[in-house]
Amino acid sequence: MQNRPTIGIVAGTMETNSILWHTVGESNLFALNEISKCNPIIIPALGEKLNFMDILINIDGLFLTGGATNIHPFNYSSNIPRDRDIYDEKRDRTSIPLIKLAIKMGLPVFAVCRGFQEVNVALGGSLHSYLHEVPGKFDHRRDRTKTIECQTLPSHNVTINENGLIYKIIKRKVIKVNSLHGQGINRLGKNLQIEAFAEDTTIEAISLKNSNSWILGVQWHPELSLDHDCISKKLFESYGNACRKK
Repeated sequence: MQNRPTIGIVAGTMETNSILWHTVGESNLFALNEISKCNPIIIPALGEKLNFMDILINIDGLFLTGGATNIHPFNYSSNIPRDRDIYDEKRDRTSIPLIKLAIKMGLPVFAVCRGFQEVNVALGGSLHSYLHEVPGKFDHRRDRTKTIECQTLPSHNVTINENGLIYKIIKRKVIKVNSLHGQGINRLGKNLQIEAFAEDTTIEAISLKNSNSWILGVQWHPELSLDHDCISKKLFESYGNACRKK
C-alpha cells in the first residue's frame, strides 16, 4: 500500500483563561485526511523558534487555513491597525517564512482564505485591510445574522482564468463560492497570477506563474463545502495527487 503524503498545517493561536492554544479547525483536517488522502500534522505557530527547513524537508505539502484573525498590516503596509481588529502575529511569523521556503523548495502549497492572503503577502503583495470600504467593492464578510450553515453556502460567482490551474482541474469558467473574508488582495505578489476574480473584480484565487509546482490559493472556503460541492472535492483531490508526486 502506498504511503500517504504528510501535510503540514500551520496552526492559529487563541487565548482562553490566560492559556494560549495552537489550533486548527477540524474541517481542514477532515478535507486533507478524507478527500486529499493525506496525513495532516499541525505545525505550531512558534515563529522564529521553529527550524523551518527541518519541518519542510519532512513533509510533502503545506496547507494554510482560514482563521478568525487578520494578517497584521505591518507585514504589507504602514497602515495603523484599528483597535477592534484581531491579529495573530505568531501565525504571521510562522506562515510567511514557511510559505517563502516551501515555494523555493517546490513543495505543493494549498492556501485558503487567510492562507491565500498570506501567500500574497509572503511574495511581496499587499492587502485591502477593509475590503468593504473600497469604492466599487461589495461586502465579502459573513452575514452573522444567519446560521453558520447558511454563512458557508455559496454567495457569489467567480470567473475562472482559462489558462490557470483551477480551470485545468475543474474545467469550468464560472463557479459560485462562499464568502467569509474582510481583507482582500490589493497589490498582487511577485510572480503570482490571477486564477479567479469576483464580479466586483476582487481577486479570488492565485497561483504561481510559470511553475511546475502545485501552488494554489483561494479566497473562499472549499473545506466547508465538501458535502454539497464537487468542485471543492476536486481541488482537494488534485492537491493530494500533487503531494503524492512530490
